[in-house]
Amino acid sequence: MNSIILYGSCYGTSMRYAQSLAEQTGLRCVSYDQAPSLRDYDRLFYVGGLYAGGVWGLSAALKKLPADSHTELILLTVGLADPEDPKNRENIKASVQKQIPDRIFQRTQIFYLRGGIDYQKLNFKHRTMMKMLYLKVKKTPSDQQSAETKAMIETYGQTVDFVDFNRLNQVIEQFSL
Repeated sequence: MNSIILYGSCYGTSMRYAQSLAEQTGLRCVSYDQAPSLRDYDRLFYVGGLYAGGVWGLSAALKKLPADSHTELILLTVGLADPEDPKNRENIKASVQKQIPDRIFQRTQIFYLRGGIDYQKLNFKHRTMMKMLYLKVKKTPSDQQSAETKAMIETYGQTVDFVDFNRLNQVIEQFSL
């Protein structure tokens, strides 16, 4: 099966996961904005960071698929939310489904990875969005805060890294890579 790994990474975490997957599998790995035509690929692994309800670069990457493509999409989302929380998975899946055409979504498998954040490296727009979110959730009574909300409040302004390359093993095993 002819496969490729594309990634959409703004600050590097998704790129790190994609490169690790490539090293472990021998598959070609390239940023979505440098991707070749996807016409000849049977399987597309897309590793993308979650930003404001979407996966970075995913829409642009999918435009490179021909309309009659039967390419299987394996999506690895990378975000701060704990991927073990079913509610987080539900929210991510609902957001992602809005980005992926139905004909492709039907053939899509989603894996959820945990990333990281370095507030010092955020651009102005992302830093502003995070500050607004932080100020909003900080006002939420503590008994109504989720584990994610509490973690965000505790780590706001810091550098956190939850990257776990061992989580790629489930992808590698499932697809016999």
